[in-house]
Amino acid sequence: MAENKGRLYLIPSPLGDGDPTEVIPAPVLKSLEGFRTFVVEEVRTVRRYLSRAGLKGRIEGLEFHELNEHTDDATVESYLSLFNDGNDVALISEAGLPAVADPGAKLVALAHKNGIRVVPAVGPSSLMMALMASGLNGQSFAFCGYIPAKTDERRSRLKTLEKVSGQLGQTQILIETPYRNDALFADILSVCSPSTRVCVAADITTDDEYIMTRTVGQWRKAGLTIGKRPCVFLILA
Repeated sequence: MAENKGRLYLIPSPLGDGDPTEVIPAPVLKSLEGFRTFVVEEVRTVRRYLSRAGLKGRIEGLEFHELNEHTDDATVESYLSLFNDGNDVALISEAGLPAVADPGAKLVALAHKNGIRVVPAVGPSSLMMALMASGLNGQSFAFCGYIPAKTDERRSRLKTLEKVSGQLGQTQILIETPYRNDALFADILSVCSPSTRVCVAADITTDDEYIMTRTVGQWRKAGLTIGKRPCVFLILA
C-alpha cells in the first residue's frame, strides 16, 4: 500500500429519489459520517443523498470534487493528492454502484496504480437487479453498455448482439440515455426475431418500478411506451 495514503471507498447511491435507508445498508450509511472528502459525479445529487442519509447540517464542512464525463485526465491525476496524510476518500456515482458504467472507474484505476487500497461497499446495482428479475440466463451474460445512437448503426449492433446471444446462450444487457429509451426499444422489436426474449426493467427500486420479460413477438402485440426514465434492457435469443 502507498505510504501514508488513505483508502478509496466505493459508496453506492440510491437508484431513485426515495429514502436511502430502504436500499442502502445501515452500515454503509453510517460510514458516510466518517468522510470529509468526496469525489462525485454530480455534487448536487450527492448533497441531497447525504442530507437524506442523516448528514443534514454538516454538509457545508465537506469537500467535494467532481469526476464526470467532462473531467479531463489531468484533473483525475490531481485527485491523487486527496489521499495524502492518510485521508480516506469516498467515491459516489450519480446512481447505483460507482465505477460501473461510470467515469469514476478512472479514479479506481489511479488508486490501484498507486497502491491505494480500494474498498467496495454493498448497494443496489440496476444491472444485476434487472438480470435477477428477468428470468433470462444469469450464468452467462454480457454488459454491453451504451450502443450507437444512430439508427442504422444501432440496428446493426442489435443484430450482432442477438446473434452472439443465440450462439452462446448469453444474456445481453444494454442501457440507454432515457430520452432514447423508446427509440432503442422500437429498434429491438424491429430487428430481433419474434422468439427472442426481451426484458424491460425501468425505475428499479422505486415506487414506479416496472420489470417485464416477453418475446419480441409478444412485445409487438402488447406495445409499451417507456418514457424518459432509467431503464435496463436485456436480450436473450
